[in-house]
Amino acid sequence: MESSDQHKNQKDFPWPKSTGEDKFYALRLVQTSHRLKRFTRWLQLFAVCVVLFLFLPWQQNIRGNGRVIALDPAERPQTVPAIIAGTISRWHVQEGQFVKAGDTLLELHEVKDKYMDPAMLQRLEEQLQAKKSSLGAYSSKIEALTQQIQALEKGKILKLEQAQNKLRQANMKVSIDSASLEAIKVDAQIAKSQWERMKVLYEKQLEPLVKLEERQNKFQSSLAKKNEGENKLALSKNEWLNAQLEVTSILADYQDKISKSYSELSSAQASQFDAQGTVAKLENELSGTRVRFGYYVIRAPQDGYVVKALKAGVGEQLKEGESICTIMPDNPTLAVEIYLRAMDVPLVSKGREVRLQFDGWPAIQVSGWPLVAIGTFGGKVHVIDYVNSAGGLYRVLVKMDKSHDEQWPSQLRVGSGVYAWALLDNVPVIYEIWRQLNGFPPALNQVPPSDAEKEAEVKGKSGDKSDKKGEEE
Repeated sequence: MESSDQHKNQKDFPWPKSTGEDKFYALRLVQTSHRLKRFTRWLQLFAVCVVLFLFLPWQQNIRGNGRVIALDPAERPQTVPAIIAGTISRWHVQEGQFVKAGDTLLELHEVKDKYMDPAMLQRLEEQLQAKKSSLGAYSSKIEALTQQIQALEKGKILKLEQAQNKLRQANMKVSIDSASLEAIKVDAQIAKSQWERMKVLYEKQLEPLVKLEERQNKFQSSLAKKNEGENKLALSKNEWLNAQLEVTSILADYQDKISKSYSELSSAQASQFDAQGTVAKLENELSGTRVRFGYYVIRAPQDGYVVKALKAGVGEQLKEGESICTIMPDNPTLAVEIYLRAMDVPLVSKGREVRLQFDGWPAIQVSGWPLVAIGTFGGKVHVIDYVNSAGGLYRVLVKMDKSHDEQWPSQLRVGSGVYAWALLDNVPVIYEIWRQLNGFPPALNQVPPSDAEKEAEVKGKSGDKSDKKGEEE
């Protein structure tokens, strides 16, 4: 009976067999089951794996969103503007059509009253020719006035020389008359003295009356000559004054004539300058009108596809500078622009590897282990903006890394969305977890080189290569 109960208990409690303890019921109750032991071993193995995992290398990265663009600004989508205002006359292309540079996109009709005259160019040319003729007339008038002024200057010189000669003659005559008058005065004084002495002698009855009368007549004659000399001197002085006044009159007369000629010359020059300005204005207007007539036909600025017509229909009016369509250049060199936070930008440098996930291409990406990623594509940092964009983010341009086997999909289009990982240095997983929990930025083993240092390094490498080639030669 006991053996049957024992056998039954063994079925109810499937304990592991042991040597000696199986016959004790209490020991059988406290023994650990095989399932629990197996679970414990699995937990220990998992803990060991977790510990090992925490010390595995993890490649830090910086994440950012962006889009596909053309690397060359000339290859980016371009809107074609209407240079002048007008109404659409005829479309020559359709959306999605490939056009070459210079192909006609559409034609415009004029809307401004000023340019609606079909003979406007001819009329402007006639006005320009008339103004040029008047400009020639002004040039001839200026030349004639210049010659007239020169003639007046020469005439003034001749007249002044003639008047000054006359003035010198009058001056000499005044000098002669003055000397003659002085001589006459001396003679009159001598005659007076002789007459007075003769009068004294006559009164003493030493000389006869006849001689006294002779002396008196001689004295009276000298006085008459003195008056005549004084009148002659006064007349000479008047002639000298008249000659001096004539010189002044000639100067004033010729100065008035020359000033008048200069005034007419200035007026003719002003009219000439005004005509020159009018000619330049008409030439500018004529040239601008010719150029404007050329803008009635809007042409493609470069090879590409007509992506979107922003104005449709015939007769629709366009304003100056308004866009009519967008042209996407053919086969652009693609790049990716991503936006990073300001705290992450100092960690990125030119040449850093970037992993890219494009919209429409499924991918499996473990950010810390890029080698196990599936469906991502490689790239390298090409440009880092020096100023931030909207929202305080910095733009980074990434171009395709040709050293990798996977090339970017040929079906990529400009504007497609991109999710990017800029790869940094390797750290243990436990450090990455600690960094993420504390919100610290990624760590670098060394300071990233600046753009100037990068350029110097590239120049140094190129110089070393050229030196090696020279030594080999």
